[in-house]
Amino acid sequence: MIVVVNRIHVKEEFWDDFETRFKNRAGLVDNSDGFIRNLVMRPLDKSSNFHVIMTWWENKEAFTAWTKSDAFKEAHSKHRGSNQDIYAGPNVFEMHEVISDTKNG
Repeated sequence: MIVVVNRIHVKEEFWDDFETRFKNRAGLVDNSDGFIRNLVMRPLDKSSNFHVIMTWWENKEAFTAWTKSDAFKEAHSKHRGSNQDIYAGPNVFEMHEVISDTKNG
């Protein structure tokens, strides 16, 4: 299993707009082969300004297939290049392989 992390640097005055985008998203990723879960997180410390989006995938190949799909292009097309003033800096992309997973409950 892998976890893909995007840390997106959003100016505080645009947090509501940014979060609304995710609440109203098309959900195209949800039916992708190998997709497990998606979390969108708001920082508690407003000085960080990074929202974190995490997606869990069965493997790297499933994630890569999603990024090459028409559904990916559609999901990202309406926001690409628009409203660039909401961002305080470039996003930070990370991909991690899960080597241990503990769940309580």
